[in-house]
Amino acid sequence: MAAPVDMELKKAFAELQAKMIDTQQKVKLADIQIEQMNRTKKHAQLTDSEILTLPDETRMYEGIGRMFILQSKRLIHKQLVEKQKVADGKIKELEQRKAYLERSVKEAEDNIREMLAARRSQ
Repeated sequence: MAAPVDMELKKAFAELQAKMIDTQQKVKLADIQIEQMNRTKKHAQLTDSEILTLPDETRMYEGIGRMFILQSKRLIHKQLVEKQKVADGKIKELEQRKAYLERSVKEAEDNIREMLAARRSQ
């Protein structure tokens, strides 16, 4: 009877290991994406703060591909604020996904611990 339990534990450990590796990769990817969004947000904040110091009649150009389009200061400010809001939303989403992944791994570890405890009590 001990052999089937051992095989069951071995299978559970193999599944946990695969899940841990997969989850660790996803968590690292989420961390990288969060850092990238933070950089994007910071870049937009710095650009916006510099633009706000300029007079309203300053000619400003927005780079689109390989060309530049004349835009108003108000429109560029609005775009930069929107960019910051989008980055904030994506950061929150990524942090929630990261927390979910970490919880799922912890639950899997707890399940295996329970299996081990049940096996020892037999």
